[in-house]
Amino acid sequence: MEKILSELKPKESGKVKKIYGEGTLHRRLLDMGIIKGTAIEVTKVAPLGDPIDIKIKGYHLSLRKEEAAQISVEVS
Repeated sequence: MEKILSELKPKESGKVKKIYGEGTLHRRLLDMGIIKGTAIEVTKVAPLGDPIDIKIKGYHLSLRKEEAAQISVEVS
């Protein structure tokens, strides 16, 4: 099942399917290691839903909700 990363709850995981958007945000996500096929897990979501903490390639990242909304994930 495909979901947008910002919709995932803590402990949900999957693989990056697609990164939407273009320009600097797209490049920034790629530079952080968020690329198609990479395993990703949501570890924490702030009370108001922003930021979202994720684990990818063995390290933790915090993404703004609008950044996470640009990432499509195939949920496992």
